[in-house]
Amino acid sequence: MPRTAPPIALTIAGSDSGGGAGIQADLKTFHARGVHGLSVIAAITSQNTRGVTAVHAVPLKHIRSQLAAVFDDFPIGAVKTGMLGTAAVVRLVANEMRARKPAWLVVDPVMIATSGARLLDADAVEATVEELIPLADVLTPNLPEAEALLGRKLGTPQDYDDAGEALLGLGAGSVLLKGGHADEREVVDRFYDARGMMELRHPRLPIEGHGTGCTLASAIAAELAKGQAPRSAIRRAVAYVHRALARGYRPGGGLAHVLGH
Repeated sequence: MPRTAPPIALTIAGSDSGGGAGIQADLKTFHARGVHGLSVIAAITSQNTRGVTAVHAVPLKHIRSQLAAVFDDFPIGAVKTGMLGTAAVVRLVANEMRARKPAWLVVDPVMIATSGARLLDADAVEATVEELIPLADVLTPNLPEAEALLGRKLGTPQDYDDAGEALLGLGAGSVLLKGGHADEREVVDRFYDARGMMELRHPRLPIEGHGTGCTLASAIAAELAKGQAPRSAIRRAVAYVHRALARGYRPGGGLAHVLGH
């Protein structure tokens, strides 16, 4: 008997040739969370567990044609954006999201890889703030990304709360400020929306994760596509990433652990 199709989620992001982050992590996550994954590749990276050696931006016309192909055929339940690379790509994606109005948009403002390689041009940060963040139902910056978006350093819990409110002020419907980079014994993720702040705490694992941010944003998009409300989607996604990180492994010669989906 034919199976009923599962919910559908789309990732618009960069490809990671090492398989640990980007489009590859997104599609693994979608599958693990029970949704059918679509992809629009915005950039191609030459990447492994040691770092990023090259980045190629996909021409705008090909990004646009990929978007047309998936939106013209599939009932997309949620969209997640990751590495977009340039201001021109950010503006294109923002224009397409305004026109196509997906039910949910999760924006992961990817700027710097785990290895330290810059994945977003400096002028693209301004485009992200002005064009993409106001469309986001959920914005998922880590602390360095939040600092870049707001133009100030964050070092205390009060700073984090102020940043959450400031990011909401940029137009995002809600903000998940990820705590992995904080100097705290536990990892404390802080979620901000119109109802206030929700903390999610879990033990800090003594490993270097690769693709955790991509996986978290994709897991949120998957849960939203399945009909979960944002707070429930956040809780489920954070728990999933912690389990996947605990099952992480080192497939290459670098120190980075790929998540065990």
